Order: sequence, then C-alpha cells, then structure tokens
Amino acid sequence: MSLINYLKNTNLYIFTLLMFIMLLTRGDHLLTFVSLPDASFALFLIGGLVLKKPRLFISLFVFSIAIDLVTLSINNSYQIPINLGYLGLLPSYGIMWFTGSRIVITKSFRKFISFGALATLIAFVISTQTYNLFSGSIPNITFKQSIQTGWEYLPQSLIYTMSYLMIYWFGRSLFKRQFVSQDAAAL
Repeated sequence: MSLINYLKNTNLYIFTLLMFIMLLTRGDHLLTFVSLPDASFALFLIGGLVLKKPRLFISLFVFSIAIDLVTLSINNSYQIPINLGYLGLLPSYGIMWFTGSRIVITKSFRKFISFGALATLIAFVISTQTYNLFSGSIPNITFKQSIQTGWEYLPQSLIYTMSYLMIYWFGRSLFKRQFVSQDAAAL
C-alpha cells in the first residue's frame, strides 16, 4: 500500500471516528443516561489537528446539523431548534478547527491545553451570543442581557471540552508510545 493510500485510509478512519463520537455526544448538550456531554468543540479542534482539509471541516459541520435535524424530528422537546442562531456555529467550529490546525506541531501539553481553552472560550462566546441574539428564543433581548444570559453555561462547556481534549492528548500519547516502543523493540 502506498503512503498516499495509507494516509487517505487513515483520514477516513479518523473522520469516521469523529462522526461516531459526535453522534454519541450531540443528541443532548448535557450529560444524560442516554448520551455523553456535547463534544463538538473538541471534535472540531481535533479535526483541525489531524484532518486539516476544509472539505472535511464542511462535511463534519453539515453532519452536526444533520444530527440536530434528526434529533428534532424524533424528539420535539430537544432544547435547541435550528434557526438563525445557528449561524454562529460556523465561525465557532471554524475557530476550533483553525486552532487545531495551528497547534498541531506543539509537543507541549501546556500549550495544547492553553490554546484549546482560549479557542473554546472564543467559540463559546460567539455561539452563545449568536444563539441568544438571533434565535428568537428570547424576544427583545439586548446585547447586555445576552451576555449575562450565556455565562451560566460556560463552566460546563469549558469543562466538557477540556476533558475531551485531555482524553485525546493522553490517548494519543499512549498510542504513540505503544507503537514507538514496539518499533524500537523490533529493531
């Protein structure tokens, strides 16, 4: 198998894994007995780290909306309907993807977590504010009221995203260590 085919297959497997994790976590934005907390921010950062290509970003973005549409059709009590507030997800997820593509070369856990936290904070503010201001769920809301409304969800969003990013970092480290030690033993 050529290196190019190997990389294409690897990207396909990674993309499929990201889609599967998104499917497991996007059905509800909070931890329930059925689903894990939303991992979308973390998955887009990881996608930027390992996949990089804009078409894969767009595909993952469309998949996230498709999940929400299916969830809405199955469960009318789903908390976040699709509306103009969704426009904020594109730049929010784009920031996560871009950050991932820029921190890919770092070997420092501290830099990885710091940039991941900063990107998550920016993405959270954009997505929350566009939802509050443009969704119509809170009529006649002012910008000041919108800012005050969104902050109550920041801690859980940051904790969930950073937890997923740490799991990724340590999983990747263990995976690399396992293969590096096996390759060295084979020599």
